[in-house]
Amino acid sequence: MLKIFGAPSRYIQGAGALDTLGQTATLFGRRAALVIDSYVHGVLGPRIESLCAGHDVAVTPLIVDGDLTPELIDALRAQAAQAGIDMVIAVGGGKSLDAGKAVAKSSHCHLITVPTVASNDAPTSKNYVLYDAHHNLLAVEHMLFNPTIVLVDTAIIATAPVHFFRAGLGDAVSKKFEAEQCQRNGGKNMYDGAPLLTAQLIADGCLRTLLADGVDAVAAAGTGQPTPAFERVVEAMILMSGLGFESGGLSIAHALTRGLPKIGGVATALHGLQVAVGLLVQLDLEQRNDGMLADLTQWYAQVGLPTTLRELGAADMPSDADLTLAAELSLKARHAANFDHPLDVATLADALRRHA
Repeated sequence: MLKIFGAPSRYIQGAGALDTLGQTATLFGRRAALVIDSYVHGVLGPRIESLCAGHDVAVTPLIVDGDLTPELIDALRAQAAQAGIDMVIAVGGGKSLDAGKAVAKSSHCHLITVPTVASNDAPTSKNYVLYDAHHNLLAVEHMLFNPTIVLVDTAIIATAPVHFFRAGLGDAVSKKFEAEQCQRNGGKNMYDGAPLLTAQLIADGCLRTLLADGVDAVAAAGTGQPTPAFERVVEAMILMSGLGFESGGLSIAHALTRGLPKIGGVATALHGLQVAVGLLVQLDLEQRNDGMLADLTQWYAQVGLPTTLRELGAADMPSDADLTLAAELSLKARHAANFDHPLDVATLADALRRHA
């Protein structure tokens, strides 16, 4: 199997980074689709349109509200085609960025992602997720390439509620351990290739940064004032985590996000919070004797991450039927095959029960 590494063409981070958007957009043409939800459009839309107009780039807003269903994507693609766009600028959280990826893929054009929260590593990746009208996962789709530009304005991200920031920590902290599992078992990364050593080293650096600076970064989240620690952790959560998972591969921690929502009360928990608990289950299954599970549990307490299903939102001790269903669905995810020894439903359900 060939080894493959992928990444965005350019990553730009810092307070005031959004001010470079107009100049950046001129690299790709004169007509941009702005994929954005109604709330963020109300807050940042006029500023974005002004920045682009200052460099002779016309913007057509495509508003994303509701779940990212195939029907919504079809409507956005039709609007983009009518506007004759040269590029897509996707601004907001994961849903808007995913919608932007879908539009960019169908329009065969460049994509600029501008995250307004750091709740996950969607800004750097080529993946996007589609749901049905009942918020059931339909498919994980892929652009042919990663976003061309990732523009991360930490002054904006520092205004987002700390709850989203914690979810970003949970999504990122797993990447070292999942990449290790993928490499150990000869698994495939998100490019259907074998991971390069580079991806593992990036995922290792991601974990080191989170453990060193996570507590201080959480203290700055929501203040609107990015600190050096906040800057380093944002880089880890968006860039290092994104490169680590796509090129390094995933395993049980992320596979569990397919099954955990079937446990009552958990479905509304943010993706990264589910991954955080999923990582503890994965480390349990690895039967590690290096103290890492205990160390991470202590760090979770310091930064405010959940350690149990109850802390994720499960109202009561989940039933055996719910745990079995969660385990069955999780083991059907492609990432589950990257674990270094075979797992059956009963073994995974028992591990979930230990973390209820």
